Amino acid sequence: MRWNSLSALIGLPIFGLGVVLSIFDGNVTKAQDTATKAKPKAAASKALSKELQPVKDVPGLPRVLIIGDSISIGYTLPTRTLLKDKANVHRIPTNGGPTIRGLASIDAWLGKEPWDVIHFNWGIHDLRHESNGKRQVEPSDYEANLRTLVARLKETRAKLIWASITPIPKGKLNPDRTFGDEVEYNAIAAKVMQENSIDINDLHGYIRPRFEELQRPNDLHYQPEGSEYLAKKVAQAIETALKKP
Repeated sequence: MRWNSLSALIGLPIFGLGVVLSIFDGNVTKAQDTATKAKPKAAASKALSKELQPVKDVPGLPRVLIIGDSISIGYTLPTRTLLKDKANVHRIPTNGGPTIRGLASIDAWLGKEPWDVIHFNWGIHDLRHESNGKRQVEPSDYEANLRTLVARLKETRAKLIWASITPIPKGKLNPDRTFGDEVEYNAIAAKVMQENSIDINDLHGYIRPRFEELQRPNDLHYQPEGSEYLAKKVAQAIETALKKP
């Protein structure tokens, strides 16, 4: 009775009404499926911060790649601004993490296009303490990993610049790190870079006198002024490298 009443009300036979409802339901389901499929792609796009989003090359300008952790994410945009109309400044689309992440990802990060300059760093994540008391990457492994990564980077024939590890503050950090460990790891890195004739951009020495002023409270990261300060040194090092034969 209910179907007959509904059919009579809208002036359609029961069979015709079923077809209409079936078509309507199918269109709704199709629209829902389309929206569901579109959501992950849209979400993925929004998930990338402005610093991590890819940039489009300006034809005729040299190509620069920044590889590094969250400290480098902080100075990416101001470095790009400082080198506007001088270089296409790209960066890896993620936090570079420790050297073990670099080993797993370096081929994908380098891609197929040529690079004129690569400004790179690993270390702050390597010296992080794990729950077992050991560091995520112990010094001997850190050196071995760096040597492998440097060998791969040299294959690009780009001018290479190593950025020294910025300071670890005193006090409790989460994840835990020890004040002064970066000095040990910087010494290891300096040895590897010198043996491979790679320029060293001493961000540690550059920021150290103003570290307490420019850092975030109880944090190894920087306030915007600190990232801009580091960017000046990074841009200068890249510009110098670009002028070399």
